[in-house]
Amino acid sequence: MEVKPDITVFYPVYNDENTVESLTRKAIKVLEDVANNYEIIIVNDGSPDRSGEIADRLVEEFPFVKVVHHPKNQGYGAAIQSGFRHAQYKWVCFTDGDDEYDIEDLRKLIKLKDFYDLIITFRYVKLYSNMRIFISAMYNKIFRWVFRTNYRDISTGLRFMNLDIYNELKLISDSPFIGAEITLRTMLKGYRVGEMGIQTFPRVIGSGSSTSFKNIMKTIKDMRKVYSDIFSPEYDLPKNRNRK
Repeated sequence: MEVKPDITVFYPVYNDENTVESLTRKAIKVLEDVANNYEIIIVNDGSPDRSGEIADRLVEEFPFVKVVHHPKNQGYGAAIQSGFRHAQYKWVCFTDGDDEYDIEDLRKLIKLKDFYDLIITFRYVKLYSNMRIFISAMYNKIFRWVFRTNYRDISTGLRFMNLDIYNELKLISDSPFIGAEITLRTMLKGYRVGEMGIQTFPRVIGSGSSTSFKNIMKTIKDMRKVYSDIFSPEYDLPKNRNRK
């Protein structure tokens, strides 16, 4: 009989008052089936709406739900790092609080945990505007060229990862580039990175902010910082080797 894993699920919320409760309840149903021990962490990244208030109410209802409040908005990358810092179980699934990715896909991600240390997802069905699809395609093409990789969809917000690996990474991104940075540094550490296809779904209300001009500029800035770091002559050298 296969032993169920211990799992942490977390997601940042910002202007997600319409989805934070429904996403949490869906996550509970999935985790009840697939996990031995589990927890859910909601990272309120200084959201100006009722997302934090709803998260606090869920904490009162469910003892395995936690909430981390950022007093002010720190950015998607900072919210992801907060989720990891508060996670306690070996396997971590993180997604977005707007429910564009279906937490039901965790059932499929778990099937790959014995083969990969990090599983990223790629969107083979995208229910987005033509402009967002174009921006995503250009971003992935540029990323593959700049960082010399073949990942199909580096910015997808649903991933499954061994927590021990995160603790080895020194991440520097505050922007949505955090997912790409995690993938790059995991690969460069010699860990196994796999890909799994998923579909996405439209937001219940409003629009996502990942392709806003502000976040695009932040992503470009973080991309340059990460490039300068990992392509530097001193990055992660073998023991007893130096270039001085």
